[in-house]
Amino acid sequence: MRAGSEDRHRWGVILAGGDGTRLKPLTQTVSDDSPPKQFCRLLGGRTLLAQTRSRIASSIDPSRTLFVLTSKHECFYTAELERVPAVQMVVQPGNRGTLPAILWSLLRVVQLDRHASVAFFPSDHYYSNEQKFMDGVEAAFKCAEVNTSSVILLGAKPEHPEIEYGWIEPDVSDLGSYDENLRSIKRFWEKPSYEMAKELMDRHCLCNTFVMVGRVTAFLEMIQQAAPGIYRDFEAILSPFDPGAETEAMRATYKSMPVADFSRQVLSVSAGKLAVATLGDIGWSDLGDPRRLVTTLFESGMENPWITSGCCSYCGLTLAPS
Repeated sequence: MRAGSEDRHRWGVILAGGDGTRLKPLTQTVSDDSPPKQFCRLLGGRTLLAQTRSRIASSIDPSRTLFVLTSKHECFYTAELERVPAVQMVVQPGNRGTLPAILWSLLRVVQLDRHASVAFFPSDHYYSNEQKFMDGVEAAFKCAEVNTSSVILLGAKPEHPEIEYGWIEPDVSDLGSYDENLRSIKRFWEKPSYEMAKELMDRHCLCNTFVMVGRVTAFLEMIQQAAPGIYRDFEAILSPFDPGAETEAMRATYKSMPVADFSRQVLSVSAGKLAVATLGDIGWSDLGDPRRLVTTLFESGMENPWITSGCCSYCGLTLAPS
């Protein structure tokens, strides 16, 4: 770990509260208790959560890493996170989407360090070039520490005209104020058609990894403007700071709260506050889809006992290592 003055204010948040619904039929074949994908040993013998923790530890001190979880998954994460202090775990009463998960974690961070810069990491991603990815995270932190009012999204170069991902269209006329790979955002495209995805590739658009970096205050200001209702509700409940009582205090709010999506309800209406950093070709994959997971497994050359003879019966795939 580095020991620079700004590094002391760098925080990471690992989003691990999802239910993994799309992958559940496959995870049931891997483990008898069918854990959500982030707690499942799908690649290389370690859980996806463990791989995420290891990946980001080169840039963010584990003592400044928060985990967003869901209470019904306690039996799956207790052993893995047994040494993590309670203050670093945001345990939601239920899964209500990415917006409340992100907002709650931000309000926790700002209470712990009002000067914080924060990076968000989904817990179900794979990168064939992890060093290049973390170099991109490091560069995004440096940009956020200069451009304190912006949130930086990390975009990956697409390998295929992918229709299941969100896409970011950078403003190619913007040369970037702080970094040659940083651009303002012209438009978001959510799960385009195949023909549209091919056109987006031709226009040098990027896949949205949903990895985001920015000052904690920049994130909170953006949410406050885009979703003032949920912001007021959470701020009223979570201030003053009492992490021991938070989950109980939030129970009633979560029970009545509809699912809220951060991309749709915040990012898509906040383009002026965002920038996109180009990661290039990092071999990125979101492992939420069974076919994509199995393809990643064989392309990486990893071996797993739950797939034999290059065949996955659930996905209907017959593959060989590349």
